Amino acid sequence: MTDITPTNGAPCRPAAPVAAVKSPRSPGSGDFGKVKIAILFALLMAVVSVPILLNPLPPISDYINHLARMHVIATISSDPYLHRYYEIDWQVIPNLMMDVIVPQFERVMNIYLAGQVYTLLSFALILSGAVALHRRLFGHWSPVPLAAAPLLYNRVFLVGTMNYVFGMGLVLWALVAWIALRERGRALRLSVSLGFVLGLFFCHLFALGVYGVALLAFETHRLWASYAQARRAAGPYAARRALPLLLLDFVATGLPFLPVPVLLLVSPTRTLWDYYWKLHGKISGVSYVVEVYSHEIAFLLTVAVAAGIGWALHRRVLSFHPLGPMLLLVGGIAYLALPRVIFQTYMVDQRLPIALAYILVACIDVELPSRSARWAFTTGLVVLLGIRVGEVESNWQRLSATTDSFRKSVQLLDRGAKVLVAYDDPDGGDDIGDYGLVHADCIALIERSALVTTAFTVVGKQVMHARAAYRGRVDTHDGTPPVVGQLVHAADRDDNNADDYWRHWTSDYNYLYVLFTDSHSENPDPAHLTKLYAGDRFTLYRIVRSQVAAAGRPLK
Repeated sequence: MTDITPTNGAPCRPAAPVAAVKSPRSPGSGDFGKVKIAILFALLMAVVSVPILLNPLPPISDYINHLARMHVIATISSDPYLHRYYEIDWQVIPNLMMDVIVPQFERVMNIYLAGQVYTLLSFALILSGAVALHRRLFGHWSPVPLAAAPLLYNRVFLVGTMNYVFGMGLVLWALVAWIALRERGRALRLSVSLGFVLGLFFCHLFALGVYGVALLAFETHRLWASYAQARRAAGPYAARRALPLLLLDFVATGLPFLPVPVLLLVSPTRTLWDYYWKLHGKISGVSYVVEVYSHEIAFLLTVAVAAGIGWALHRRVLSFHPLGPMLLLVGGIAYLALPRVIFQTYMVDQRLPIALAYILVACIDVELPSRSARWAFTTGLVVLLGIRVGEVESNWQRLSATTDSFRKSVQLLDRGAKVLVAYDDPDGGDDIGDYGLVHADCIALIERSALVTTAFTVVGKQVMHARAAYRGRVDTHDGTPPVVGQLVHAADRDDNNADDYWRHWTSDYNYLYVLFTDSHSENPDPAHLTKLYAGDRFTLYRIVRSQVAAAGRPLK
């Protein structure tokens, strides 16, 4: 801190204005102790774990695709088929946390269990981070931040942003460390922050952005409070004299972020630069914090939280840390400014509200002075979490029937097969009920060591790439699969678009999965396709080479 000399010449040192705002607590006010909070934490984690543990292949959009990449990283050296099709190129990519952790888990467990452990670890990191951040902000332990538990299942999670989900937990702990070290030596604080910046960069670039937004909010309020306190303690003149040093301390917060532009310059991710801002969907991004499958349950949770806050305000037992309003201001501006797409990554802006929500929950403190109030809070929280978990589990059980059927169809594939994926419905995958089917084809990569056209192999976004001999047969841009009508048109033709990786599909692949079919779907090309399996909204075909295709491009 900077010494400030008042007009009478007596030095004064302003106290830490926002590092810990302690709520007024009367002795014996009956707060939860650490042991009780730990027990409640364990209970909530047990409830949260139910859908994850009961569904090894949850209907989460990108999850199975990511899990397939983890399997390749872990087994490519021992699987000759995967080694033939894929290669791992470790690079400076801001999207690697899952790639580093899960393959290590697969050394001692199967890939499905490894994915479950990683997901639950992410949840635990978020929930414990919220509790620890509240402790740093208010100076005491409280069960209130455990109210973040029902938010662990949200629309952003269902999209399958697994590295970002882990990163949200890491952000909370990074803030805990920053606040804990704020009034200590600057070198130590900035060094620890640098470690978190590097960790968050390789975890997920947008999680690093959330950390930057939160630090900006914290330090902006701290600067304002320090200056105001200096004016009260030493007068306007002395405060103005101290302002440059206060600003210097404020600007120093950004020093740990200086390596980020350098890392981006040496990263292949820089080649994916694009920018697409969109106003439509901003409100939806906020609703994604509480909305999963049911509008009614989202409304119920919102009303319950509003009622609880209303009760606490009426009883004058609610405190809101100054970080909260500033975070709403800074985060709101950032949310409006963020694009929908950047670095060829979608939902950039819509990921921010849920991350801010976890921090804001930690900024709320409620005094629970009586045993009945504590029981009411605990019971209400468990009930609300049970409703959310019940919503998720009931929908996952219904949707997992399709995934289980798909997994059965995969057993019909030859090991090491080459699998093409196409859509029957060009709008398939947009509905939340379709999420589990979007990348179900990647089960073939895990269980049959297959080449799958939709596996994530984008240079700059993933470290797994198709080898040169097969790069022209897979989607290297994370695009939408072709529609079956396009395949029928392209069959046995020589005038196809050279940019279409599937243009020679009758000779390049062994099998075709057609997704998002309906009960009236028929074989679109009997001359080249033989039906092997018809599931719920998908069909598996064996590709039969035509005479033209066989003569022109031998099947490898």
